[in-house]
Amino acid sequence: MKRSEINSILKDFEALLKEHRFEIPPFCKFTPEEWKSKGHEYDEIRDNALGWDITDFGKGDFNKTGLALITLRNGNASNPKYSKVYAEKIMMLREGQFTPNHFHWRKMEDIINRGGGNIEFYLWNARKDEGLADTDVEVFHDGRKYSISAGSKILLYPGESLSLMPYTYHEFTIEPGSGATLIGEVSMCNDDNTDNRFYEPTGRFPAIEEDEAPYRLLCNEYPI
Repeated sequence: MKRSEINSILKDFEALLKEHRFEIPPFCKFTPEEWKSKGHEYDEIRDNALGWDITDFGKGDFNKTGLALITLRNGNASNPKYSKVYAEKIMMLREGQFTPNHFHWRKMEDIINRGGGNIEFYLWNARKDEGLADTDVEVFHDGRKYSISAGSKILLYPGESLSLMPYTYHEFTIEPGSGATLIGEVSMCNDDNTDNRFYEPTGRFPAIEEDEAPYRLLCNEYPI
């Protein structure tokens, strides 16, 4: 991805957050120059990958398969220095974008429509060999428990949420015509390095072509 494209996405994300009056922590507003002066008092942000994050899932087409997100808080199960047992994210998904099918081995999470359009969710159980099971999926939808057939669509309207258990495959997109959407995640500790099982192989951080200066640093770019 070009840095200019990433900068534009981040600015659009900030505008969507402002539209829905969702305030973000001060560290999300640090400029790259300000980060150069931040010492070890900010190690929790660096060590736990808090902050801005852009992924095209290794597909090279962010507008089709991509996600912009901010990790607002996160613990670290592999580092006793950090005792939080929870994480929170806020994400932006545009119409036409798709988040690929995946599950988590350990993490339980709530995915929340924080405002904007409607989220289309598709769910499957994982088989023992981690393929897609053709069995009914138990759904936990804002306190309501029910079952759906594998791969069925669930619509999440603003304010609604799903609780996703480990080994539940899920993919999501935005209902056409409903607009860019803020998506929240409240979960157990997040570890993208060891706890994501994508149905098809994906990448994580895109290679960046530096065609202009960065507007914000991404969570894997902080100076040590």
